[in-house]
Amino acid sequence: MTDLNAVLDAADNGLDRSLDRLFEFLRIPSISADAAYAADCRRAADWAAAALTEIGFEASARKALGQPIVVGHRRTGRAGAPHVLFYGHYDVQPPDPLDLWTSPPFEPQRVPGPRGEAIVGRGASDDKGQVMTFVEACRAFIETRGELPIDVTVLLEGEEESAALSLVPFLTENREELKADFCLICDTDLWNAETPAITTMLRGIVYEEVTIRAASMDLHSGMYGGAAQNPIRVLARIIADLHDAEGRVTLPGFYDDVRELPPEVKAGWDALGFDDAGFLGAVGLSVPAGERGRSVLEQITTRPTCDVNGILGGYTGEGAKTVIPSEASAKISFRMVGGQDPKAVQAAFRQFVTERLPADCEARFLGHGNSPAVTVPSDGEHVRRTQAALTEEWGKAAAIIGSGGSIPVVGDLQHVLGIDSLLVGFAMDDDRIHSPNEKYDLRSFQNGIRSWIRILDALK
Repeated sequence: MTDLNAVLDAADNGLDRSLDRLFEFLRIPSISADAAYAADCRRAADWAAAALTEIGFEASARKALGQPIVVGHRRTGRAGAPHVLFYGHYDVQPPDPLDLWTSPPFEPQRVPGPRGEAIVGRGASDDKGQVMTFVEACRAFIETRGELPIDVTVLLEGEEESAALSLVPFLTENREELKADFCLICDTDLWNAETPAITTMLRGIVYEEVTIRAASMDLHSGMYGGAAQNPIRVLARIIADLHDAEGRVTLPGFYDDVRELPPEVKAGWDALGFDDAGFLGAVGLSVPAGERGRSVLEQITTRPTCDVNGILGGYTGEGAKTVIPSEASAKISFRMVGGQDPKAVQAAFRQFVTERLPADCEARFLGHGNSPAVTVPSDGEHVRRTQAALTEEWGKAAAIIGSGGSIPVVGDLQHVLGIDSLLVGFAMDDDRIHSPNEKYDLRSFQNGIRSWIRILDALK
C-alpha cells in the first residue's frame, strides 16, 4: 500500500497540470455530427495520440471510414499479465443553443458548482473529462513506478456522438490487435455524489423517424379546412395511441420478452434509497409518468420505454400562417431491456403506424439505428476487485447498478471481440451532458484519477 500511496500522491500533486492538459483537450471543438468540424476531430485524435505517446504508449491516430480512431498500447513485459482495453470517445455534441451558455463552450472554466468547484465546457463530462481520468492515472503510475501494473490498450473513437459508422469495421479489421481480457469504459455515472458505482445493465435503443403525407402541397386552411386530411392531426392521434392510460407502450408484443428484475437484485437496489421525488424535483417535475406500479428507478433503468423526441409540421415561424401542411413528421425512440429484439420492435412500430393511416395518407420511415440491451456479468473476479478498489477510495460500498442509457459499443465489443465490459464512471446526473453549461465536478475528476489508480493496481 505504501508504494500505491506514492502513486496516489503523485496524482494529487500533479492535479493542476492534469487540469491544464484536460483544458487543452476541451478547447478542441471536436463535433463529429457537423462536417464543418472534421479537421477539429482529426486534431483531437492527434492530440489524444500525442498525450498517450508522451507517457510511453505506442500510440497513433489510425485512419478509419470516418473520423480517426486512436489506438495506444503499453505492455508490462510480464508473461501472463492481465490485459485490459480502455474505451472512450474524443468527439462531443454540438453546443447549441449558444445563447444559453454562461461562458463559451470551448473555453473551459473552473467555476463554483453544487458540490465545490466544477469544470464547465463542452465535453467536460461526456467524455473527455472521463477519458482523462484514466490517462492521468496511467501517467501517475508511469512517472512514479516506470510502468503500469497490467497491460493496457487504449481505444478512442471520434463518432460516438454521431453515426458511429467506423467503429465496428475497425474492430473487425483489428480484432487480434485489440483482443483483451475485458474492456474498461468510463462513460457512466456515480450512484450519488458520495457513492461510486459499477454499471452492469444498459438499455438498448430503436430510433425511428416517421413522416405522414397527405395532400400534394400545403393548403389554405380557409379554402380546404374541414375537407382536407391534416397530417398533423393523423400523426398526433398515432402518437397518442402509443401509450395506454397506465403508461404502458401499446405496440403488440412489446413486453413479451421483458424479464422481471431478479428479487435479490431488486432488494439490493431498494437498499440504495433512491429518492424518487428528489430525482424528478431536480428538473422541475413531481409525478412519475411511466408505467403505474413501477418505481422511478425501475422506469428509468429496467423497463422499456417509448418517447417522442421531436415533432414537426406546418408553419412554426413567428406570427400566423393559415396552412394545412402536406406532411408532418416525428422522431421517436424506444429504450429496450432484457431479451427484446430491436428489429422486432422496429417492425411492430412501422406496422402500428401503417394500420392507423386513414385514406389519402401514406407513411415514410427512416431508421436512425438500433442496438439491443446489454447485460454484463456482475459476479466476476474483476468486478469484485474493482468494487473493493472503489470502496477503498470513496469510503462507501460501490453500488452495482443498471443504466437507462444505451452504450452500443458494449454490445459491439461482445460480438466482435468476444469480451465483456466493466463500466465505471464518475459523472453526476446534473452534469448537463448534451446541454448548455455541461460540467464535471472537480472532485469527480480528481477522485476518478485516484479510483483508476486503485483499480489498475487491484486488477494486477
